[in-house]
Amino acid sequence: MVQRVVPSWTDPVPELASRLVGGPLGRHAVLGRHWFWTPLRVVLLFATITLAVGWLIKAPCLQTYRDSAGVLQVDWRDGRQYRAMCYSDTVPLYTVERLDRPGLAGFPYATSWVEHQDEPGQQLRYMEYPVLIGLYQWAAAKLAQTWVALGDSGAAGWLPSSAPAVVDFDISAVGLSAAWLVTVWALVGLSRRRPWDAALAALSPLVVVHAFTNFDALATALATTGLLAWARQRPVLAGVLLGLGTATKFYPGLLLFPILLLCLRAGRLRAGLQATAAAALAWTVVNLPVAVLFPSGWAEFFRFNARRGADPDTLYTVVSVLTGWPGFDGVLRPGQVPIALNLVSVTLFLLACAAIGVLTWVAPRRPRLAQVCFLVVCAFLLVNKGWSPQYSLWLLPLAALAIPRWKPVLGWMALDALLWAPRMAYYLGADQNGLPIEPFLGAVLVRDAAVVLLVVLVLRGIWWPDHDPVRLAGDDDPHGGVLDGAPDARAPGQLHCAG
Repeated sequence: MVQRVVPSWTDPVPELASRLVGGPLGRHAVLGRHWFWTPLRVVLLFATITLAVGWLIKAPCLQTYRDSAGVLQVDWRDGRQYRAMCYSDTVPLYTVERLDRPGLAGFPYATSWVEHQDEPGQQLRYMEYPVLIGLYQWAAAKLAQTWVALGDSGAAGWLPSSAPAVVDFDISAVGLSAAWLVTVWALVGLSRRRPWDAALAALSPLVVVHAFTNFDALATALATTGLLAWARQRPVLAGVLLGLGTATKFYPGLLLFPILLLCLRAGRLRAGLQATAAAALAWTVVNLPVAVLFPSGWAEFFRFNARRGADPDTLYTVVSVLTGWPGFDGVLRPGQVPIALNLVSVTLFLLACAAIGVLTWVAPRRPRLAQVCFLVVCAFLLVNKGWSPQYSLWLLPLAALAIPRWKPVLGWMALDALLWAPRMAYYLGADQNGLPIEPFLGAVLVRDAAVVLLVVLVLRGIWWPDHDPVRLAGDDDPHGGVLDGAPDARAPGQLHCAG
């Protein structure tokens, strides 16, 4: 029988929180006997409550009004989405991405439009998201249009209805909620002896703010279930899930690098190559039909990311604004590709990966998979030219696995969630009594400092395993699958390709 780690015995934050319900678990308490309230169900309940609060936070942006023509519109007048801090990409994307077109019209990657039509540098645009998110948005839009049509026809007058963009948001939110619950379910499965660590993600304030800001919960579900499949020694399934995740957002594909690194050190390279090949095949199966049928639309994701400049909440913008530096490319014309910035960003990430690779190889003991995954994703976010606010959801499951220490992880999550307030005030604009960019950039630096602190804690746990709570409890690599308990074949002469 697996002996659970009791958080109220090992961490001061759960110990303090437990006083609200009578104090820490008794030394002679019997665990695992309740017929219904298992840790999984309790944590899923936590996640459901958090998601419900997240929907309520977005609800002010779902108010409607009738325009002069009597058409129901989403009420974002006078910057409501920023004043109420309820902004979600889902609402504007319904029209911006031409998802509001009826029937089969507006199919992603087949539909184009001209951006900045009356300005210099006009651009032909398509759906900017990877294939699975594009198809998810289109399916949600079609369901929303069907729902509204049934409600307006009188044939199903009992259906509550609203503006199509609002119904589209709600339908999208249902799917995103299911995806986040899958993420939490997989996280509990990964935390075998420490199921309560998953509560860090289930109760996260970042979920309240960003579960419905964009579509990243779809990617976290595929990435975390991919890690769960790997932990259960099913490398092909893990690769398929990570490949599908990469067809949703880029970051799940990053997790293959730590898998290969650790498989190399453990002499389990065959399993790592199986996962990588399965991921490549799954990604190809999803992308190839769209790339063949709609090559220009399919390539928009790559074109868009190549053309975009540094986001406001990146270190490049912080340095540029605070020092007056014009950036690596100087002042860009509309649509001009920031070639130097792209090169610098990619180079810095590759250098960070090289450093992580060296650390993985020379560490006194083989690092845990979650630790290396966390370092790679942090490196990507810190040096990337884009850090959209919802990207922080990527780190939640990895942080719960890599750093099961409640105080620093909760501190980072709270700071990152609070960054939403100055962001919304900055987006409101100075002409509407919003914030100038400098206070927002100061908050960005605080967030980045919190992430760097977590990185330092992970590095300490890798170099001095006695500081790692997972290994202090007697585990090797409970998320590592074939790596868990494997011999450490660090010396090149000891490498082999056992499965």
